[in-house]
Amino acid sequence: MIPQIDKEIGISVYTTNSSPVSGKIKQNQNDFLVKEILSEKAIDLFNNSNGHAVYLLKKSGIDTNHALTDIEKRYGLVLKSLGLKDANAKTEQYVYTYKKINSLEEYSGMKYSAHRLGFTQKPISKKDMLGNYFEIKVSDLNKSLPSFTSDEKILNFFGYQRFGSKRPITHLVGKSIVKGDYEQALEYLLSFSSEYDSEKNNEIRKLISERKSELEVIELLPHSMDIERNLLKQLSTDSDPKNAIRSIPLRLRRFYIQAYQSFLFNKTLSLAYEFEEELFFPTTDDVCFDRNSILGKFENDPDQKLAIPLIGHSYYKKSRFDYYIKKILDEELLTPKDFFIKDFQEISVDGGFRNASINHLNFEIDENLIKFQLTRGSYATIVLREILKPENPLDCGF
Repeated sequence: MIPQIDKEIGISVYTTNSSPVSGKIKQNQNDFLVKEILSEKAIDLFNNSNGHAVYLLKKSGIDTNHALTDIEKRYGLVLKSLGLKDANAKTEQYVYTYKKINSLEEYSGMKYSAHRLGFTQKPISKKDMLGNYFEIKVSDLNKSLPSFTSDEKILNFFGYQRFGSKRPITHLVGKSIVKGDYEQALEYLLSFSSEYDSEKNNEIRKLISERKSELEVIELLPHSMDIERNLLKQLSTDSDPKNAIRSIPLRLRRFYIQAYQSFLFNKTLSLAYEFEEELFFPTTDDVCFDRNSILGKFENDPDQKLAIPLIGHSYYKKSRFDYYIKKILDEELLTPKDFFIKDFQEISVDGGFRNASINHLNFEIDENLIKFQLTRGSYATIVLREILKPENPLDCGF
């Protein structure tokens, strides 16, 4: 049975046949380890004495955005990441300065440290990242984990954290912005309560929804509600919803639009797999990624992986998945051109492609410890979802 939270983020199928296992993840921060893997070629370039500084950011109990924001506020150093890592894990990832500047060897906060590895003449990019390595401990098992290998087919869904986990609204915010309903976008950000969130947080959001004075409510907000605090400060002086949305950091505004794009991709995968499982074997005229993640037409190469369109204003219509994508767009009362957002052109998305299935390497289960490697952009929680098939993913730490 598919959990309700899965359906809310566009996931409505499993691809494996194993029975559900009662187990939990992320019961403490050391239970979930994630390490980014860079190519040796990229690492060899860290030997310059100046240029773009590259750091290894180690953190626990704080997400990437908040760690980098804290470094910028405390030290004035702007760092960029290759990917986002959430707070409920012990993580290691590479971050870098976009400008060539002098910097300290070490930066640290209560929940993170950033150690300089060297300098490069060009900024590192996602092309330098091979993927992520995971070590995950499963607690409270009621039986042994099922046999599972690197050959198991798992659809490459976007995971729970893409949508906000306990308050899965990022795609709803993005949808509202795409449709030009900016008041609704602010309503989701400020007031929307989730059945998965804590009672305390929902009480605070009720106060926000009943607010008579933004400034009075601001004093009650916990530190974690920094976006809400900034929005209320903006609205206390200017009631224009567009200006309030512009006050949100650019990378987060983009994230909301990308989250809606991710929701539509999940819906596409689910719908297509549910009705035509055989669609997921690449064939003539399909668009595929090769072993180097380069897009091209299918060439009967076993190393090629089927690619499925990501909807944007330049959406590629000539794929076998167009029937399902059109069906979903009609349900959403949407067209691809809507992703060109006239009021916020800087967060418009043009579309692209994403692997249909997850490439999980070096898979190993040792009692309750699961180890594996994923290529960039895939979610460990989606692999774990197929192994555990939890009745309530969020209660189980997802």
